Amino acid sequence: MDAINSRIELTEADRIDRLRLIRSDNVGPRTFLSLVNHFGTARAALDRLPELARRGGAARSGRICPADEARAELAASRKLGVSWLAPGEDGYPARLATIDDAPPLLAVRGDAASLMRPMIGIVGSRNASGAGLKFAGQLARELGEAGFVIISGLARGVDQAAHRTSIASGTVAVLAGGHDCIYPPEHEDLLAAILDQSGAAISEMPLGHEPRARDFPRRNRLISGACLGVVVIEAAQRSGSLITARMAADRVARCLPCRARRSTRAQPAPMI
Repeated sequence: MDAINSRIELTEADRIDRLRLIRSDNVGPRTFLSLVNHFGTARAALDRLPELARRGGAARSGRICPADEARAELAASRKLGVSWLAPGEDGYPARLATIDDAPPLLAVRGDAASLMRPMIGIVGSRNASGAGLKFAGQLARELGEAGFVIISGLARGVDQAAHRTSIASGTVAVLAGGHDCIYPPEHEDLLAAILDQSGAAISEMPLGHEPRARDFPRRNRLISGACLGVVVIEAAQRSGSLITARMAADRVARCLPCRARRSTRAQPAPMI
């Protein structure tokens, strides 16, 4: 079945098992998917982790997240209005679910329906010029009027300009840290406005996680993975914004063979 069209609903036990597995040592999104595909369920994969560690030559297995810890994280998240959703559940962006390293669980806060609408990413310099900020805001406004949700990283500069001018039409903030660790801190009011106006915020990080430098490229893959295309405004040559655009371009390139098989007529690649 096409991943974009498939729909599931996890039980509470399934959700706890998934959270335990992704929070265990040496398990990232790709490893998670490989384990679940091989063993069938997250619970079965958890049971086999010690054996897999021994086979790999480890003197002892890595830490496996306890069930009580996973339950506590889910409970604390719910108090903040955060839901942890799996690919295929309503509220999990369908396009994001198709990338190779899609989060096995995505922390969603706000209006999940906005995540099911077509999205365009707008990213760029944190130190953008006045003209760049004006253009970002104008483009976000016009795309919103055309029916698109704007997705960006809640950063200073271009990101905040795009978010602020698309609050009324729909915007999604992708967080590098946990939902209770907003970065930069001065954008807490912006995030509150987004959530008050039927927008949403998403993260794959646990509560209490302060964003580090290496977390921002991980955040950027969520932006590029969830949207139809990415617009980059005033980005430096080695910037995270261009990394986001390259991720989006790579995803389009990988999808082209799939599209060709599903259609008797070749389709042009989206311009990004």
